[in-house]
Amino acid sequence: MRLPKPPLSAAFLLLLTVAFPAGPGRAEGARGGDFDYWILALSWSPSWCALEGDARGAPQCDRGRGLGWVLHGLWPQHETGWPSWCRTAARNPSRADTAAMTDIMGSAGAAWYQWKKHGRCSGLDGAAYLSLARTAYEAVARPQLLRRLRQPVRLPARVVEEAFLEANPGLEADQVTVTCKAGRIQEVRLCLERDSLSPRRCGADARRDCTLQDALLAPIR
Repeated sequence: MRLPKPPLSAAFLLLLTVAFPAGPGRAEGARGGDFDYWILALSWSPSWCALEGDARGAPQCDRGRGLGWVLHGLWPQHETGWPSWCRTAARNPSRADTAAMTDIMGSAGAAWYQWKKHGRCSGLDGAAYLSLARTAYEAVARPQLLRRLRQPVRLPARVVEEAFLEANPGLEADQVTVTCKAGRIQEVRLCLERDSLSPRRCGADARRDCTLQDALLAPIR
């Protein structure tokens, strides 16, 4: 006869939690305002449209929109890990607030989602968070050379990083990272000081440079 297994003790469960954490540094449901620095994520719109947006019929991907580096989000970050879906009593952004972000985020829906997932962790209310995100976005020079592409090109991902370093004097290599997805240039992410929005060194878990030598960069539509 097989004997029933004894229940796990609370102490043993705690040990398992410490030894084998549930995720890569995520802290869901934390209190808003508890973080160390920002990540400003800029998405190359033609890549997102090719991989996701076209299939959704996203207005961001309509020909003639002329969108290049759009604001994916302004993300509160810990030195290791990051908070998301935080608890806050702060006021949500209004429909007018989210609609006003369409020019740099592609859609009001994208602005609303970023507020829910990341903005509520900022300690700000919705309008102030979106305003700060715009300020951070507009402070970064997006390389004009990349906007002039007429045909898709394949290039080392580091070339995109070098273009941002050249366009933003004072920005250093350990303050910016380039990501890829499905063989395409996906995003440029810049690490910013919490109070001043000035560039700062990224945490170790945020420095994940794409190493592709032939990443695809499609032209703006």
